[in-house]
Amino acid sequence: MKFCTACGSSTLLKTPPEDDHIRAVCSNCGLIHYNNPKMVVGCIPEWQGKILLCKRNIEPRIGKWTLPAGYLENGESVQAGAVRETREEALAEVRIITPYRLFNITFVDQIYFMFRAVMTSDRFGPTCESSDVRLFEEKDIPWDRIAFEVIRQTLEHYFKDRKKRRYPFRIFDLGKTGG
Repeated sequence: MKFCTACGSSTLLKTPPEDDHIRAVCSNCGLIHYNNPKMVVGCIPEWQGKILLCKRNIEPRIGKWTLPAGYLENGESVQAGAVRETREEALAEVRIITPYRLFNITFVDQIYFMFRAVMTSDRFGPTCESSDVRLFEEKDIPWDRIAFEVIRQTLEHYFKDRKKRRYPFRIFDLGKTGG
C-alpha cells in the first residue's frame, strides 16, 4: 500500500511500536494499515449422494473443477458466505449442515473454511464464474482436473468420512507444494 486510506499521504514500511510485523504506516497521520489473510469459504453441496462441482470460468485454473467457494465479504458470516458463493458459482441453494475442514494456507495468506451442505433442490447451472456445473458420483469425479489441492484433499477426506458415516471437523496446514 503506497498511500494512506485516511488522508492520502504516502506510507512507509516499518514495524510500529509494540508490534512484530512490518506494516504500511502513514507518514502524515500515523495510521497503521494491516494486511491480513483472506478468508475463503465454501461447501460440499450434496444431492442424493452426488457432489456438485463447478468448472472454473475465471483464472486462476480456468477449465478446472472445484467446489463452490470464494472470498468472504465484510459483514458476512462464514455460513452465509458459503451459501452465497454456491449461489453465485452454481445457481444452487444449499443448507449448511456443519463445519467440515479448515485449511491454513500461509504461503498465499489464505484460510479455507469448508462446510458440509445439502442442496435444497436439484436446480443448478453455469454462471459467469463457472462454465459448467455438474453432479458427480465419487467414481466419476475428474480427479486429474481438480483446480486446487485444498479441494482435492477436501473431497478425498469427505468420501472416506462418508463411508464411516462420521464427519469430524479437522484443521490442516497446506504446505508450499499445495495449490
